[in-house]
Amino acid sequence: MKNIPVIAITKKTLAEAYEAALIAVYEKGTRFKTQYDKPEDPESMDCTINITIEEPETDPMIHMAFPGGIDELKEYVLELKGYKDHWTKNMNVESDTRWEYTYHGRLQNYGVWKALVDGESKEVGPFKVDQVQSVINKLSKQPFTRQAQMITWMPNIDNDCYDPPCLQSLWYRILEDEEGVYWLNCNIRFRSNDAWGANFMNMFGFTQFNKEVIAAGVSEKTGKTVKLGRLNWQADSFHIYGKDLKVAKERLFDRLEDMSFEERTMSFNDEFIREMYDQSEEQVINKIRIYDQNH
Repeated sequence: MKNIPVIAITKKTLAEAYEAALIAVYEKGTRFKTQYDKPEDPESMDCTINITIEEPETDPMIHMAFPGGIDELKEYVLELKGYKDHWTKNMNVESDTRWEYTYHGRLQNYGVWKALVDGESKEVGPFKVDQVQSVINKLSKQPFTRQAQMITWMPNIDNDCYDPPCLQSLWYRILEDEEGVYWLNCNIRFRSNDAWGANFMNMFGFTQFNKEVIAAGVSEKTGKTVKLGRLNWQADSFHIYGKDLKVAKERLFDRLEDMSFEERTMSFNDEFIREMYDQSEEQVINKIRIYDQNH
C-alpha cells in the first residue's frame, strides 16, 4: 500500500459517530509503527479521517466503550477551561517533568510559556494572545466571518517537543436561522488522534467547551440564543494503537453482533447521568487541589 486511507464519516450523534469511526479505522485502516511502541507491541491501525457530527448535543451522546467514566469526562471539560493550566513545566528546567502545555493555555495564552527567572516561575515570550476572547469578539461582531479560528502549534517549542500538541486548530462560523437563532458550526483539526484512548473524550470535551465557553460568550455579547450546529472533526492520523487492539475487540468490535446500539450507548441528558456529571465537579476540583498540595 502506498496511500494512507482517507475515511469520511457523517452521523447524527456523538455516540454514533464515535462508534462508526472506530469501526472504519479497524476495518479500513492501514498498519503503522509509531515512535511510542514497545518492541512487543503490534502495529497500530491508522487512517486520515473526517468525522461530521450533525447534532452534537442530541442523545445518545455517550458511548459505553470509551475507556473512562462520567467523572473523567467532567475532569477533561474542566481541563479545557483552564483548571490545570498551572500544571505546566518551567521550560528552562531540565528536571521539571510536568506537562509542556495545556490546550487551554495555548488557546487563551498563546505565545507564552513558563520559565524559571531569578528563582521564580514566570510567563515569558514575545507576545500573549487570548485567542478565545478574540474568537468570541469576531463572531459577535460578524457571525459569518471566516477568520474566527484558534491555533496551538508554537514552532519555537513544538518542533523539538517529545509530545507536542495533537490539537492543531479550531475554526468557527455561525449560521442564523429564520427565527434569529445562531447556530455555531465548528471545524476541529488534530494532527494525531488516539481513536480508542482519547478521541471520545476529546470530542465530548470540545462539544462542552464550544457550548459553555464559545457559544455562551457570543450569546452574552449579542443577546442572541446560540446553539451548537454541526461539529466537523479532522484527524491527520486517526489510530488505534497496537497495544489497544485486543481490548478494543473485547469491549466493542466483538460485541457488535450481540448487543444493540442502545445497549452500547447512554443518554447524557438522562437525569441520573447528568446529575452524576454535574456533581462530579466538586470531586474533580478537590482532586486537583489535593494533587497541588502533594506536588
